[in-house]
Amino acid sequence: MDKFFKLTERHTDVRTEIIAGITTFLSMVYILAVNPALLEAGGMDKASVFTATAIAGAFTTLLMGLYANYPIALCTGMGLNAYFAYTICGGLAAQGVQNPWTVALTAVLCEGVIFVLISLTKFREQFVNSVPQVLRSAIIVGVGLFITICGMVNAGIMQAAPSTLVTLGNLGSPQVVLAMAGVIIIALLAHFHVRGHILLGILATWILGMIAQAAGWYQVDPEAGAYSLYPVFTGSFIPVDKHVFDFNFGWALEHIVTFATISFTLLLIDLFDTVGALIGIAPKANLVDENGDFIDARKAFLTDSVGTVFGACVGTSTVTGFIESSTGVASGGRTGLTSVTTGLLFILALFFSPIFLAIPMFATTPALVWVGLMMMEEARNISFTDDIADSVAAFLTIVMMPFTYSVENGLMFGFLSWVILKMLTGKAKEVKPMMWISSALFAIYAIKIVFIPGI
Repeated sequence: MDKFFKLTERHTDVRTEIIAGITTFLSMVYILAVNPALLEAGGMDKASVFTATAIAGAFTTLLMGLYANYPIALCTGMGLNAYFAYTICGGLAAQGVQNPWTVALTAVLCEGVIFVLISLTKFREQFVNSVPQVLRSAIIVGVGLFITICGMVNAGIMQAAPSTLVTLGNLGSPQVVLAMAGVIIIALLAHFHVRGHILLGILATWILGMIAQAAGWYQVDPEAGAYSLYPVFTGSFIPVDKHVFDFNFGWALEHIVTFATISFTLLLIDLFDTVGALIGIAPKANLVDENGDFIDARKAFLTDSVGTVFGACVGTSTVTGFIESSTGVASGGRTGLTSVTTGLLFILALFFSPIFLAIPMFATTPALVWVGLMMMEEARNISFTDDIADSVAAFLTIVMMPFTYSVENGLMFGFLSWVILKMLTGKAKEVKPMMWISSALFAIYAIKIVFIPGI
């Protein structure tokens, strides 16, 4: 084991790695409650998504540990799952497409296959480097706001209004009160550096909800979407996955422009998620050489891309590296043994499905809001005064994602405005080839929206 994981070489031991793996798992296991709730909003079977999420997380994290020897855990990415459920599935459902998740899963599969191909080359790093830093930061901030709005809508904190489009929800609603209480709980736990603060916040909110139901404040009303909060320990503890190979290639071929844009958007966000996780974690784990280059980075990228393909096949949204892995690294994790430990815990979590599936959407809202808050930190890397192209593109990227309820709209406005302003201000030479190609795709999509609205 010491030789396989290079424990001595990386100045660690088995005990430290196992503790680090447990720490990482506690920091990210909230995804087993959040992802099923989000994808259920997109029409998918909640129990099936739970099984798919746990299996995808286990498989890819184990692969990261055994193949890449990195202390990075992977599962269905936040932001990507919200885009999957609300933008793709929600948009397609509004247009009358039946089983819209089959189209979304097909897009995830195609994105993953492309990832596998480009991960075998240096194209992935070159593509990310071609996108200006200001846009990369703006994308993270915009997705964070989008996630936050999704969470608030789920709990009823924000709701539609005929005159103002959106308005404050019913502050007397138990869902709203409990969700906001959950945000405060997570904030306090984070302040006192409690491990697994997001998961504990979700569980605390859920427990308060069960108390509210027992007291009669929270009323069970399935027709209004208010289900019993008590877990049911009957039947199989590991739900059957009904979404295995649940693809729709026919629709994709018939609507190639829309499908290509969806796939490209998933690809773009996943790129920054994985690279961001690697940049944030690898140096802390001493996984960079004397030149500052990542050690075996190609193996890590390939693992992520294979995980995305596998996730699509078992029926869940894009799999990507979790920045929460930094908690395990902070606990001393330096090798793939940390990831192996986390992966095995994902398998163990499969047997606790009644607990995760009973957690209501309002209890996962605090997690979405908190993740949105963490992603807002990236705003500090954005300058709104240096270059007009950077300023306008960053602003449009950030505001168009939440205000149009679409990640791809934010990318479209951001990329196109940046390229156009660079040309008009005489700085076209700063636009790299991949930015021209990306912007051309979004231009085609914009033309399609104008002249061929709908699907």
